[in-house]
Amino acid sequence: MSSANRPAGLLATRLAFFVAGFGLSAWAPLVPLAKARLAVDDRVLGELLLCLGVGSVIAMLLAGAMTMRYGCKSIILAGGVGIALALPWLSVASTPLELGMVLLAFGASLGAIDVSMNVCAMDLERVAGRPLMSGFHALYSIGEVAGSAGMTACLSLRIGSLVSTFVCSGLIATATMVAWPRLRATSRMHQGPSFVFPHRNLLLLAAFAAVTFLVEGAMLDWSALLLVDRGLVAVADAGVGYLLFSVAMTAGRLSGDAVVTRVGDRATITFGILPIMTGFAALLASPVAVIAASGFLLIGLGASNVVPVLCRRAGKQKSMPTGLAITVITTAGYAGMLFGPAAVGFVANIAGLPLAFALLGGLMCMVTLSARMVILDPT
Repeated sequence: MSSANRPAGLLATRLAFFVAGFGLSAWAPLVPLAKARLAVDDRVLGELLLCLGVGSVIAMLLAGAMTMRYGCKSIILAGGVGIALALPWLSVASTPLELGMVLLAFGASLGAIDVSMNVCAMDLERVAGRPLMSGFHALYSIGEVAGSAGMTACLSLRIGSLVSTFVCSGLIATATMVAWPRLRATSRMHQGPSFVFPHRNLLLLAAFAAVTFLVEGAMLDWSALLLVDRGLVAVADAGVGYLLFSVAMTAGRLSGDAVVTRVGDRATITFGILPIMTGFAALLASPVAVIAASGFLLIGLGASNVVPVLCRRAGKQKSMPTGLAITVITTAGYAGMLFGPAAVGFVANIAGLPLAFALLGGLMCMVTLSARMVILDPT
């Protein structure tokens, strides 16, 4: 059991989180380009993004069962390789049908790696006997920063989108191959029944995860368009909003384990309401690009440790096996992240993108205020 603290195992799990964040965020700056290339409106774009969600959720359900039986290593490998293969195709898909099919495969790869890496992380935290989850999710956020910054920089320098995605795919494939042989085998935590109906508290945790990931998904898929539509930035620089959001998420998660140790899980979530409310107000009300951009920083900081805390609470509950509980949380979370932006597209098509973002702010505040319903103990 001491192998949980070996640097190689920790590094491998962190690389898995990095790959997932990097691959997903590298797609964000490509969204406006894909919309322009296909000449589609917000409604059609929302429907295409729905393909990403369908692939992800289907893969999560399958990956949850497979990790319980076979462990995480092979699923993480398959997910990383799938992301690397799909990303360049996203930059050249020339019809809505083609893009939808690629997004389906891209989402499946993301869903597979997300479930397996979270199960692996929970196993490491349980065995190590100390908070690790925020640190792992910080590597996901670092990957988001690297992916969005790298892709945005390449596009700003007028490097072709296809070449840019090939560079990103090479980094993803390399990190996956480095991580795979060093990943810790996880088998003991997956013993037990193959299905248990989730307890009410776990369903509430899953609902909170869905809302939180919905906000993250909206930042990924729609923040660039929001800034462009409001005339605050040029198309080539539109990825800056999601980049700032990711930077704030990273900073909050790097300190998250220490914060949880000091104030507990419930307070860590509840204290996030002030920066979230202020951030959405700045983003939607300010006509100045710098002030609106600061809203992304505040939103990211306030929401940074919600998901790590929810995963930890799912791992500590006793109503169902840990592996199944993590699958419930991650599946609900990614359902929100990948189906939610499609709903944002429908709302934006009817009432405008600013109103859609205002609704997201209200939902996120509801999560932070409702944390005490399911997180009652001090840790």
